[in-house]
Amino acid sequence: MSEHILSAPVLVKFNEVEYDITVKIDPVNRTIEGKSLITVRNPRELQLMLGAAYEVTQAEFNDGPLGIGREQVNQAHIWNIPFHFGNQIQFLIRWKGTLAALDTSLDHQQTLGRPVAVSGETGSFLPDGSGWYPRVVGHLARYKINIELPPGQKGLVAGRLVEENESEQGYHASFDFSHPAEGIDLIAGPYVIETQTYQSVNHKPVQLRTYFHPQISNLSKDYLDAVKRYLNLYESWIGAYPYTEFSVVSSPTPTGFGMPTLTYLGIDVLQLPFIRDTSLGHEVLHNWWGNGVYPDYSSGNWSEGLTTFMADYTYKEQESSEAAREMRLGWVRDFAALQPGQDAPLTAFTSRMHGGASKVVGYNKAAMFFLMLRDHLGEAVFQRSIQGLWRVQRFRITSWQELQKIFEMISGQNLQLFFSQWLERTDAPAIMISEVKNIATDSGYELSITLKQSGPVYQLRVPVAIESPQGTTTHILDLQQEQQLFKLKLADKPSAVSLDPDLHLFRQLAPGEAPPILREAMINAATRTVLLSSDSGIRKIAGTLASKLQDRKPQIIARDESLSTAPVLIIGLDSEVDAWLAAEQLPAKPDEINSKGTAQVWTLARAEGASLTVISAQDTAALEALIRPLPHYGRQSYLAFDGRQVIEKGVWPMQVQKVVIK
Repeated sequence: MSEHILSAPVLVKFNEVEYDITVKIDPVNRTIEGKSLITVRNPRELQLMLGAAYEVTQAEFNDGPLGIGREQVNQAHIWNIPFHFGNQIQFLIRWKGTLAALDTSLDHQQTLGRPVAVSGETGSFLPDGSGWYPRVVGHLARYKINIELPPGQKGLVAGRLVEENESEQGYHASFDFSHPAEGIDLIAGPYVIETQTYQSVNHKPVQLRTYFHPQISNLSKDYLDAVKRYLNLYESWIGAYPYTEFSVVSSPTPTGFGMPTLTYLGIDVLQLPFIRDTSLGHEVLHNWWGNGVYPDYSSGNWSEGLTTFMADYTYKEQESSEAAREMRLGWVRDFAALQPGQDAPLTAFTSRMHGGASKVVGYNKAAMFFLMLRDHLGEAVFQRSIQGLWRVQRFRITSWQELQKIFEMISGQNLQLFFSQWLERTDAPAIMISEVKNIATDSGYELSITLKQSGPVYQLRVPVAIESPQGTTTHILDLQQEQQLFKLKLADKPSAVSLDPDLHLFRQLAPGEAPPILREAMINAATRTVLLSSDSGIRKIAGTLASKLQDRKPQIIARDESLSTAPVLIIGLDSEVDAWLAAEQLPAKPDEINSKGTAQVWTLARAEGASLTVISAQDTAALEALIRPLPHYGRQSYLAFDGRQVIEKGVWPMQVQKVVIK
């Protein structure tokens, strides 16, 4: 999934801002020199800022001196400009500095939490959040950028490529972004560029490019063809693609970022065969949601949820109903793994932060919100509303409330209660079948179903599946109270009633309904870790694995200490794990992964507390091989690894809430 590198900015709607920037970068020496002409029309009070890593060599304000904006070298340059009377104000700022060295050992989460401008021969990445150029704080801006690089390097920013030339003296490219943008991310590297043209739905050409490192340039055609498929899909669903180009750009680090007109993905990520069928479409769609209609971060970021729903989930629906159900199960199962204090209302989500809890809310719960909204309105009305959202709010900052108004206007329904209960609360309803009675009548059968939900109550459309010898039918029950009786007249004798078996409601899974998964041990801050080995070398590797898996320092307890009600993580070699399980009178290694590969990982449900996660490896090397890949498999119940390679994985079956009718 894509990320916006900025921690969500507070954007305001007045002041028309335009940047005209020329920047020269030398990746070998990691130097940067820049010149920026900043024009503000209809100005009010404003603030300019440039990162602390840079030296200002010239700063003028309407042809007068501006000052360098700081007193000490380690401070950011900040210029506070009072209210200005006039139609226009201009600033000229020149700056230079040394960029940080590119560190290819960083993973995606580390890059997210480190918005630093970096440079090296294999790649330069200047995220907007690093303050690499002087900007007007908190304002959308249009821009023109000229990039100058040495021979062998090519670079880009989001926008329309106006001019490009390469000579023995170096590479030059000019870009123009004519829409108000949230910020500017600059990318450069030793790229091989391939180009195709796509004819958009409004008959305008869209230039498609890959900027790939030489070792993966053979993948260009497949990626360009895939981008065409996604543009065709989303233009038919939403409306015309809003830009004149789209580029797929490779990164020397394992990143995954989406910006207007481009996506920036790690070299290793791009080589994964499934990326073209999953993550790439998510990135393309962000050009509508997030980079085409901007979320109002002060009221919550809806764009990640809508993009997840219309990309990741849509691909599962296209694959099969079973695949779509598996994704829905993953969403509610992830939520079940959250602990008190880790949940947050959707209105509080801005961007994916450190750890996985924010993703559970901002991506998964938000995606399921749109699924439930589609179920509530019907597919045709939902689709018209999506098209209306794009038509009305394109290139505008848009809040959840404005999104609600558009859906209300097009559907003709009052959606205040629906939106408020799902956006403003931190919980999810717990629903259960408390009683079922069936009475034979002259015309058939009368089935009485009593549903209960936790308080404060939600207004819910609860699907119940009724089985009979003739098949299964689904009925929607409008649950509005803590306990409510429903009576259904049936022609056929019912044999069983199941509550929401296809998981169309975002809800708390009942005890026994949720299969245990690795994520419980990963995101629960109370997780206890047991290192079974007494060997110091093995314990060090096991401790590193535990810290990577939990993304924090693990709480380690002795092997003979009684297990708490919190999740427990057990790590050891095969013989140690087998002996510990036998001593604790717990089931042995499950058949699904027994004797497969060099290491096995699985979860166990415990009646007396949260789940148990067990990691068993044949030797030290097999244990160490899990450190990098295992944290990516939190949604699994069991896995078998051969070295770093997963050779078996799965989720234990869900136990649907079902009442059998005698």
